[in-house]
Amino acid sequence: MTLDRAQFSRRGFLGLGVAAGVITLTACGSGSGSGDDPLVMTVWGGETDRAAYQKRIDLLVKKYPDLKVKLQLIPSDSYPQKVQTMIAGGKGPDIMQVAENANVYSSKNQLLPLDDLAKGAGLDPAQRFGAIGSLYSYQDKVYAIPDRSGAMIVYYNKTLFESKGIKAPTADWTWDDTLDAFKETTSRGKTWGYGGASWWPQWWSFAYQNGGAIIDADGRPTADSDEVVEALQWAGDLTFKHGVVPTKAQYADMGTDVGGDQAFANGTVAVNATGFWAIAGLTDTKFEWDIAPMWRGEKQAVASFGSGLAISRTAKNPNNAFKAIDFLTSPEAQQQIIATGQDVPANLEVQKSEAFLKPAWMKTPVNMGVFAESSEFLFKAPFIPEWNEMQAAIDTELADFWLGKEKSAKKALTALQKSLESIVKSAG
Repeated sequence: MTLDRAQFSRRGFLGLGVAAGVITLTACGSGSGSGDDPLVMTVWGGETDRAAYQKRIDLLVKKYPDLKVKLQLIPSDSYPQKVQTMIAGGKGPDIMQVAENANVYSSKNQLLPLDDLAKGAGLDPAQRFGAIGSLYSYQDKVYAIPDRSGAMIVYYNKTLFESKGIKAPTADWTWDDTLDAFKETTSRGKTWGYGGASWWPQWWSFAYQNGGAIIDADGRPTADSDEVVEALQWAGDLTFKHGVVPTKAQYADMGTDVGGDQAFANGTVAVNATGFWAIAGLTDTKFEWDIAPMWRGEKQAVASFGSGLAISRTAKNPNNAFKAIDFLTSPEAQQQIIATGQDVPANLEVQKSEAFLKPAWMKTPVNMGVFAESSEFLFKAPFIPEWNEMQAAIDTELADFWLGKEKSAKKALTALQKSLESIVKSAG
């Protein structure tokens, strides 16, 4: 789960009410291993999140009665400011949920590196979580352990595909295969083949599939590379050249705040690429649907959504905090993430388990194995300390491109490149 559009979309579909203040719940053991003061664990979200985290904490305390954990649920819009204020005051959370902005904290020395603690506990992030094991890293040190993580997946209208004689999407689909399917399922003014790719995880996936990157391995902006330009142009052409994606104006005509998730649910678009959360909005569709892995370009690459668990530098007992994190990301505890329908567990063993592949709450057969399959080709997004500034620059410099006012991806990305060079350079 992220702190940006992914969270907003998930809230909309699950109908969760975000708390107006901080909700605190405590699960206490009877032992004295952590002293009188419990470990404080901060997370963001709504009622489903509160319930899922609390069930996992209850399992933790049952296994380790010497631990005490107090869960604090903080509204997402105030979460970063709240936890940074806590840390600055010397009373930071012992365990804190982080996402794409993890290195906004770690670069300010607000998080503890976890490599030695993980080694001491025998936790191998690569083995437990696969490609995203070191996702929350900064300067070759790991600052958070993956907790929730699911690939962006492809939702498709199975009824429409079958009526058109189109086979189900697969990871081996090329851009050409995909465009052909979009054209086949587009009926001008009525339905569109695809929900669009203006959100960063969507068009970044195309860029990485094409051998590009927004920030290279050395931390330098490369948004105007030929590979990224070609990928963004392809994404824009889906709307303004091929007409297989609704324009922003056409989306506006569908209703307030309607995007790809909602348009897919009401049958207006045939294919949508988004995260796990959209499943909750598809319980009453008038058509059959399923999910598939993201298609490929020159290579396979797809974004993932999720969050990790970190330890603040003011933690009272880092060893106990990591003991808790180790258990919370174990198969036993991670089962609760899918059992409650909260999200995709980061633990690969759980993603491949029957509990995940056939969750009890799923009303229709869905190919949940897509998540484990997709874990093989997740790309590692650059969670740089300037993440927030980078996202603001992307929104600004690409706004006219996604509106169709600027048709050239090269011009848009040249402007973005200059902005990113200024941001990264000035921040360094």
